[in-house]
Amino acid sequence: MDGKRLVEAVRAGVRGMREELLTARRDPLPRQGMLGWLPHVHVVLFALVLGIANWVEYKYAEGPAKVFFPVCAVAQAGAVVVALSRPVAAWWLSTAAMSVSAESVAATVPGDRVWPWSVSGIALHTAVLLLLSLRVRPRVAATALVITVGSGLLGLALSDRGHNQDVTRAAIAFGTAVVVGASLRASRVARSRLVEQEVLTADERARRTLLEERGRIARELHDVVAHHMSVISIQAQVAPHLVADPPPELTENLAGIRENAVQALTELRRVLGVLRSADPEGARHAPQPTLDRLGELVANVRATGLEVATETAGTPRPLAPGVGLSAYRIVQEALSNAMRHAPGARVRVAIGYHPATLTVRVTNSRPTRSAPPSPGTGHGLLGMRERAAMLGGELATGATPEGGYEITALLPTDRTAATNTAEDIP
Repeated sequence: MDGKRLVEAVRAGVRGMREELLTARRDPLPRQGMLGWLPHVHVVLFALVLGIANWVEYKYAEGPAKVFFPVCAVAQAGAVVVALSRPVAAWWLSTAAMSVSAESVAATVPGDRVWPWSVSGIALHTAVLLLLSLRVRPRVAATALVITVGSGLLGLALSDRGHNQDVTRAAIAFGTAVVVGASLRASRVARSRLVEQEVLTADERARRTLLEERGRIARELHDVVAHHMSVISIQAQVAPHLVADPPPELTENLAGIRENAVQALTELRRVLGVLRSADPEGARHAPQPTLDRLGELVANVRATGLEVATETAGTPRPLAPGVGLSAYRIVQEALSNAMRHAPGARVRVAIGYHPATLTVRVTNSRPTRSAPPSPGTGHGLLGMRERAAMLGGELATGATPEGGYEITALLPTDRTAATNTAEDIP
């Protein structure tokens, strides 16, 4: 059984190797960072200069070599350029050109000349192998190296003349190119995987932070919803006593309303109670803050040394608990960001009461000193957007022309508009 698996593995490896070597697929060499296309231009110039040198190196060729060798010299120089986009096809072209040129001049090359490959031809093929090794797996590049050296040894074995052979020296150059190319490719692949992992980690961190923020919002709104359900239950229980001789239908309906309210409150506490289980015992029953406690929040921030000014436009009025809580949390997070990222800056908190909306604007000036590294997750803006979107509002953030930062939230306060907006959300 193990032998059969070994045979199957070998067959699969050979099949994969054949598919990777017998292909002309396009695999362009990417731009090289700050250098851009400059390395590509250098490769083309290298191929042009070495191609001319390769042609001149065998200018003494006679007979059929006068036709074959110039064509092979051009083909080998062109293979270097082709290797920029199709490395496997370029390697086959260069290897074939080297073999044909070697056989075409074998009968006329002087004994003091290197053979089967010229010095310029070796340099050109080394460049092709380097470009190949940068794009294919190491085992494919190693196979290409073996085939290249094997073609040279085969030419020597079939030759009936003594030559100043250079296969050994060429093999060293070819092997060095493959090793260098494979190493650079491995480094590039490692960097790419590291970048991908960093992106995945950042996405996962953002997703986890989003879920945590939504959980925190749900925990805070639990008190608000539970309060309203409790009020409904109490009113449904008291309502029959406010009417003399209430009809049985009214009493029955009110009893049903109270029963449904109690059941809904029980289910709400059961489900959202899980979210609250992670809260500290002291904070579990603390009332949720609203804009009524804005002065206390600003006073605590001022105690840290941050200069904060507040202003209110319009006539303050009672807000829905969810709106007041979200507005308070947005201001709180904006002030926390200013303390972390804008030390020494002046902060202005502006609350605007409009007929159907509430505007919250927190602006800080340019910081007077560099901010220390922050241990936070860096996703405070995400939580503010979640709170605004939950109410059907909008949040805008961005740098100011003076070098500071501004956060503006527009929260609907009209119950009908807020309800319609919520119904439009899928």
